[in-house]
Amino acid sequence: MKVTIGTAPDSWGVWFPDDPRQMPWQQFLDEVTEAGYKWIELGPYGYLPTDLSVLRGELDKRDLKVSGSFITGDLVNPAGGPKLERELRGLGPTLKGLGASFLALIEDLYTDQLTGAPLAPVNLDTAGFQRLVDTTRRIAEIARTDYGLTLVFHSHAETHVQYEDQIEAFLDATEPELVSLLLDTGHHAYSGGNPVAFMRKHHSRIPYLHLKNVDSEVRAKVAAENIPFVKAVAMNMFVEPSRGTVDFAAFRDALRDINYVGYGIVEQDMFPAPFDKPLPIAKRTRAFLREIGMG
Repeated sequence: MKVTIGTAPDSWGVWFPDDPRQMPWQQFLDEVTEAGYKWIELGPYGYLPTDLSVLRGELDKRDLKVSGSFITGDLVNPAGGPKLERELRGLGPTLKGLGASFLALIEDLYTDQLTGAPLAPVNLDTAGFQRLVDTTRRIAEIARTDYGLTLVFHSHAETHVQYEDQIEAFLDATEPELVSLLLDTGHHAYSGGNPVAFMRKHHSRIPYLHLKNVDSEVRAKVAAENIPFVKAVAMNMFVEPSRGTVDFAAFRDALRDINYVGYGIVEQDMFPAPFDKPLPIAKRTRAFLREIGMG
């Protein structure tokens, strides 16, 4: 087992390229270093400097490396594909220039990311699912051919690839050599899945992890009252790996048993987050993962 541990702007309450509730990017990078991380994701494109030479200089002086980043968009409607391709064309050269290996693809939520209001149908018909698969393939081909990136599809709460049966249908519909999976332990548990068992079953498709946990009491309230994802996050739905429903010792054992080699990016969804909240959590989480032998 070799888990390369990193973190992401999401663990510092960053969801958007620019928002007054988010801390300055310089503070984020400084605190990542202070917490003991050596690897990061870039976060939403535009939060960190987009000029490659500037960004490389800021990372180098903090001895930080980049595992990858993400793009998000509408994978179902035909108009969504060109927009995603433009985003990839903007981000791809930066990832390639920094030696990053992975591009995460996230479908737009079917609820509003700020208000939780419904935006799209909860379920897809057969044609809609096929369009989602075809768009994913297209983005994966560009990422691999033009930028040397492996696409990892991020199954995510309140998207059309959220529950275990939906994820397995997606895996069956895509080619392993083209499309891999990002397993987010928190989102998987939030959606009622078992990330330990799922990792054991599908590890051949999973080179990339997002590590976080779920508060069981908040999850029960969210389920009972049908509270949307964005409001659940604000209620502290997601917690650090040492606290919550996912058994991280069992997850570590699964990684050992399958001899996992890949990234484990701490990504504890927090938005908005007081500026003094993320650093102590980041330090505790880094120490916890070392203590249990996960890198």
